[in-house]
Amino acid sequence: MTTELAAYLDRIGFAGPPQADGATLDALCRAHTNTIPFENIDVQLGRKTARSQSEIHDKLVSRERGGWCYEQNGLMGWALDEIGFDVTRLVGGVMREQAGDGQLGNHLCLLVRLAEEDLLVDVGFGSSLLGPMPIMTGARVDAPFQVGLTQADDGYWRFWESAHADPFSFDFKTAPADPSVLDAKRIWQETDPASPFVQNLVVRRRDGVLHHTLRGKVLTTASIVGLDSRELATADELVDVLDDVFGLDMPEAASLWPAITARHEALFPGT
Repeated sequence: MTTELAAYLDRIGFAGPPQADGATLDALCRAHTNTIPFENIDVQLGRKTARSQSEIHDKLVSRERGGWCYEQNGLMGWALDEIGFDVTRLVGGVMREQAGDGQLGNHLCLLVRLAEEDLLVDVGFGSSLLGPMPIMTGARVDAPFQVGLTQADDGYWRFWESAHADPFSFDFKTAPADPSVLDAKRIWQETDPASPFVQNLVVRRRDGVLHHTLRGKVLTTASIVGLDSRELATADELVDVLDDVFGLDMPEAASLWPAITARHEALFPGT
C-alpha cells in the first residue's frame, strides 16, 4: 500500500486491509460520504479547484477539505484503482431531464465492474448515495434519502435522489468519459458568472441518517421524519457552521458573506 492510499484510508476512517471486493467497496463509500463534505468554497473565493491527482489528494486528504464531483469522485476513482478495482469514469448531466444535453459534463461519476456486475459509485453528488448501486432499474432507501435508477428511451440512465422534496437527478451512459467534455464543463462551472456554483455557496454532508445542506445562508438538516431549516445571521456564524457541522476550518469564508446576503432573495424568494 502506498503512503498516499494509507493517508486517504486514514482520512475517511477505513480500518483493515482493503481488498477489491464488495465488502471493501461498500465500506469505502460509506466511510467517504460520512467524512468528506461536498463544497464549492474555492469556486466562491475565485480560486481554481484541484486538477491533478496530487492536488486533489493534498486538498481533500492532507488539508482535510471537501470538494465537488470532479475532486471527490476523482479521489475515489484513484483509490479504487490503487486497490485493484475495475473502474470506469463516466460523464454525467445533472438535471439533463429538464435542461437537455447541454448539461452533460457537469458531473463525474464512476462505474465499478465487480463479479460481472456493473455498479454506480458516486461520492460526489452531495453524499446522498450511501453505497454502490447496481446499474439496473430499482430504488432503495439510503436514509434520509430515497434513491433510484431508471433507464430512459434514449439509452441514458437516470439516477435520482429525494428527501422530502422533488427529485434531483443526473443522467449518464456507461461508456468511458471523454475527459475533454468533463474539463470544458468544469471550467465553465468554475468561472462563468451564469454557473450556479459561481453564484451560490453550496456545502453538503452526510452524518449517518442525517444530511446537512448549506445553500447560501440557509442551513437545512434532512432526517427520516422531515426537514429542519434555519437562516444564518452573520459571517461569524457562517464560519462556525462550516467548522462545527461540516468539519471545514475556513475562516476566509467570512469574506463571502456580503455576496451570500445579496444572493439570498434570488435563492429563497419571499423570505
